[in-house]
Amino acid sequence: MNGAHLTSTRDEAERQHRRALVVDDEGLIRWSLRETLIDHGFLVVEAGDGRGAMNALADGTTPPDVVLLDLRLPDSRDLSLLSRIISLVPRSKVILMTSYGTPEVHRDALERGAYTVLHKPFELQDLTALVG
Repeated sequence: MNGAHLTSTRDEAERQHRRALVVDDEGLIRWSLRETLIDHGFLVVEAGDGRGAMNALADGTTPPDVVLLDLRLPDSRDLSLLSRIISLVPRSKVILMTSYGTPEVHRDALERGAYTVLHKPFELQDLTALVG
């Protein structure tokens, strides 16, 4: 009985946290974003490439509230990964991050369903303003 109570309490605590998926091939950037999001009450999952992102989304857990997605990854260099993620988790805020932003990329990302595009480098307070 006591074990069931602990599980129930843990489940309630997890439901109270928002969830985020951070997808970037640079470990330092993932760490910085993870720490910022944790400070704002998120449970964070990380992926270093598109395959890892898709695996994280397909694992059957609760979909993330926010996905931070780098445009250029070792296995993804265009907006097709953005489209696949949005089709899997249509209610998630997907924020595209890029150092290679052009007006066309920005427009195409929004047309595909991105919540917004953050141009690297960006201030972490800009991110926290977007995710609340």
